[in-house]
Amino acid sequence: MKRRIPTSVTLLLLGLAALCCLFGTLRGEGETVRAKAAAVCLECIGIG
Repeated sequence: MKRRIPTSVTLLLLGLAALCCLFGTLRGEGETVRAKAAAVCLECIGIG
């Protein structure tokens, strides 16, 4: 028997995730993530 997650819990978690994304964007974390992702990609292909 499957258990269903209540819609209110789903919406609460979705709203919390959106707030966390907004907070990170306002702090400038997007640039940090982009820089780290670029470094990993360059290391994988052997340039970095």
